[in-house]
Amino acid sequence: MNFLNLFKKPNLIAAHRGDNRQKPENSLSALVSSIGKCDFIEVDVQLTKDLIPVVIHDKTLTRTSNVSKIKKYANRKPWKVCEFKLEELKTLDFGHWFDDNYEPILTLEIALKFAQKHHLFLNIEIKDLSTVFADEIVIKTIIDMIQEIHAEDLVLISSFYHPYLPLSKKLSSKIPTAALQETKHPKNLIDYLHTLQVDAYHPEITIINEETVTKLKTAGFLVNVFTVNTIKEQNKLFHWGVNGIVTDIISHK
Repeated sequence: MNFLNLFKKPNLIAAHRGDNRQKPENSLSALVSSIGKCDFIEVDVQLTKDLIPVVIHDKTLTRTSNVSKIKKYANRKPWKVCEFKLEELKTLDFGHWFDDNYEPILTLEIALKFAQKHHLFLNIEIKDLSTVFADEIVIKTIIDMIQEIHAEDLVLISSFYHPYLPLSKKLSSKIPTAALQETKHPKNLIDYLHTLQVDAYHPEITIINEETVTKLKTAGFLVNVFTVNTIKEQNKLFHWGVNGIVTDIISHK
């Protein structure tokens, strides 16, 4: 089954950055803890200085690692992910901020191989790296990794930076894509999504309503809403016809 076939099921639950209430977000342990609690897992991906895709949300390492406590990196503030090589990131602890357990940086390669082994689906959100790397380099690096591991059926690519999406389709028509959107919808939403060649629209919960969901579904787009953290909101959205919700709160299905 590929990612799009997953959407034949109703009321899908996606774990936001993995099981982030129980384990450090975007970590391997967060993926492990998600098993059996959701239909797919949302993770964030960026590139290191040496162009290795890693799973981390923030542009800087400050919040989710111990980089500020490492003397040899003291002069490298604000500790941007894109300014560190993978080998340097491997010297950091990405778990102690959350609990007392050590957690190494999670690479996309490891995440994909884990998903493949356990038959999991991953929504890969590509963070906006347009001020650092050429768009073509970002997308080719990530698509090449997915194809190398033969994981095209297991992933959906999304981004707030929409120029990445048609580039992704150009390199792999097999991988579904989704436009992430917050604050307000783009003008002429349906036409706009067609120009991006996306399969899905991922709006923030604060900007979606039943009428827009209906228009999107009628036009053939999947709709997944973030971040939905109450049962009441989930039920309302599913009643509207939303395909899936991204949430911080997951439990055994």
